[in-house]
Amino acid sequence: MKKNRTFSEEELDRIIEMAWEDRTPFDAIERQFGVNESEVIQLMRKNMKASSFRMWRERVQGRSTKHSKKSGIQMERFKCTRQRSISNNKISKR
Repeated sequence: MKKNRTFSEEELDRIIEMAWEDRTPFDAIERQFGVNESEVIQLMRKNMKASSFRMWRERVQGRSTKHSKKSGIQMERFKCTRQRSISNNKISKR
């Protein structure tokens, strides 16, 4: 990993969140934060419990959706079907 690159707490949280998401390819993380797949793996290893890291690695290893070239699906942004759209004038309340 680049030695002079440090991330804010928010950036680090977002990188980890994106890495956990099944549909977010490593390419998207690299475009947004400038860290490639091996650097993401290093960040995950450093910032997670060992058991959580092992579980994550087993899940993403070989997963086609995490690798744009393997998936064959070109998507700019994934939006879950359960995600609601938010209009500018409304605030969602519980």
